[in-house]
This record gives sequence, structure tokens and C-alpha cells, in this order.
Amino acid sequence: MRSKSCVMAALAALVMTGAAGAGELRGKVKVVGARSSADAVVYIEAVAGKTFEPPAAHLTMDQKNMLFVPHVMPVLVGTTVDFLNSDPVLHNVFTPDKCAEKFNLGSWPRGQTRSFTFKQPCVATVLCNVHPEMEAFVVAVPTPFFAVSGPDGAYVIKDLPDGAYMVKIWHPKAKEASQTVNVAGATAADFELTRK
Repeated sequence: MRSKSCVMAALAALVMTGAAGAGELRGKVKVVGARSSADAVVYIEAVAGKTFEPPAAHLTMDQKNMLFVPHVMPVLVGTTVDFLNSDPVLHNVFTPDKCAEKFNLGSWPRGQTRSFTFKQPCVATVLCNVHPEMEAFVVAVPTPFFAVSGPDGAYVIKDLPDGAYMVKIWHPKAKEASQTVNVAGATAADFELTRK
């Protein structure tokens, strides 16, 4: 009986230790002078001693109702993004940005996709040369610890190991910012950005 209670105590301690090492970073991003604080990408620049394999599954950015959906898509470096055309007209996908090899995937009809793999850290402006009013952003970051802020600026990054991190914040209409944050369990951090 005593050995069983010792094992149970050891398991409980192990579970509590594991839980204590898993942090969560949450807060709000405020973009001063902007109507909305949505679409800010908050991400951890690096985790000491760790590298991260990109997901095998592709992500999808849709072209629907003459918009790119989502408008801002953060991805881990090495991720492949499928660009789907859901509109009944031809669409094109290209970027002028060198960090994404200035790709131009051509034009294609409804229901078809073309793909591109984001091989390095990058903020790629995604455009359609058939419809110049269409614009989106793929933000390729070096860790899987990232989030996009909602309309009220709220964001949350889950399952982050406790530690000190450089947190970077990018927004399409604001200057980039960075700040060191010590994450210990549930941690709050708010950020304020100024318009470009």
C-alpha cells in the first residue's frame, strides 16, 4: 500500500511540474491611430536550443468574394500555403517581396489551387494582378508560438515553455515592435504600436 501511495505522489508531482513548465502569453495589442487593432501578429522570435519542423499539412488562403481570406496569415517557416480560388472569376497570386522569391503563381479559375512554400522568415505582401484592390499578408516566423490579434486587439499564445523571450509584434499599418517578456505560467503582456 505504501509503495502505491509513493507512486501516486510521484506521478502527481510530475504532472504538477509539467503544468508549471507550460506557459501562456496573452494580452492586447493597441495600434494608436488605427480604427482597429485586428491583424497584429504576435510571435516568439526564438526558443533557446530548439528548432521546429514545419507542419506536413498545408495551410489555405482563400480568394473569396474578391478578398484574400484570411487577410493576415502567420505561418512557421517552411510551411506550404495553398492559394484557393473560390470566386467565379480568374484570380492571380503574386508577391513583390524578395524574401518570398517574388513568386508569381499565375492565374487560375474557381476551385483550383496553387501552392508556395515560405522557406525563410518573411512578411510577404500577397496581391492579385487581375484585381489590384486585393491584398493580404503571409508572415513566416521562426517558431510555432504565434497568434493574430482579434478586432479588440486580444491575442493568446498557448503551450509556451516558461522562460524569457523576445516577443515581436507586426501589423500591416504599424511600425514593428519587440519586447522581452518573462513567461511564467499564465502571463499577461500588452503592446502599443504606432502607425507607419
